[in-house]
Amino acid sequence: MADDSFESPGQIPTNLRLLVLVEEVAKAGAPVTPTKVNEVLCLPKPSLHRLFATAEAEGFLQRDVDGRSYSPGPRARRLAIDTISSERIRTVRVAILKALAVQVEETCNLAIPEREGMFYLDRVETHWPLRIQLPIGTEVPFHCTASGKMYLSSMRSDYLMRFLKNHRMDKLTDKTITNPDLLKLELEGIRARGYATDDEEFMEGMTALAVPVLDSRGRLLSTLSIHAPEQRKTINDLVMVLAPLREAAAQLAELLER
Repeated sequence: MADDSFESPGQIPTNLRLLVLVEEVAKAGAPVTPTKVNEVLCLPKPSLHRLFATAEAEGFLQRDVDGRSYSPGPRARRLAIDTISSERIRTVRVAILKALAVQVEETCNLAIPEREGMFYLDRVETHWPLRIQLPIGTEVPFHCTASGKMYLSSMRSDYLMRFLKNHRMDKLTDKTITNPDLLKLELEGIRARGYATDDEEFMEGMTALAVPVLDSRGRLLSTLSIHAPEQRKTINDLVMVLAPLREAAAQLAELLER
């Protein structure tokens, strides 16, 4: 374990074992087997399997499609959302979003990945009367939004291929990419340039630009995006404010790592 609070592996206090196990699964960043987790925890096998069974039954872990691996369950994901939404953190986070919205003069959004799409955790509206309403709590698709494509581009290649093969990708506008091969090419470009765009792919008349908010190990925590009516801001216009967007994302990353 990265934390040195225990004298040696396997000496985790009984009342902390379940919490530490869920923590290790979350840190893996992809579905992981009990055997792999136990390379760190070094617990007796009966204890390990009891802990996994309890965590799954209570919704803190969920089994992956292979039947052997586990990832964070709905309660763990909700705990993560509640943690980063705590009042003190949110006060500073909203201040960062407000400053960005004033600078770019468009609506700014912070979104996190959920099971079926990107969840809008926070937003600050533009001052313009003409605006696109996507309130906090909205969940938008992965395949046709700037934030969703930014997240997909951060996925491990084997998991991305499974997603592209199995996920339903509805055509919401004439510009929505629904062909898996074409979307894969789009995601490769996003990975190379470090930002994603939505050129009326999710909603006719709307453009958007997203950048990642990364943790200290370079993993995507959330996405920071701006969107606007196309008649006011084209994709090229949004790319012109990429620098302040990235600066705000860095401030948010530093805030979440504290």
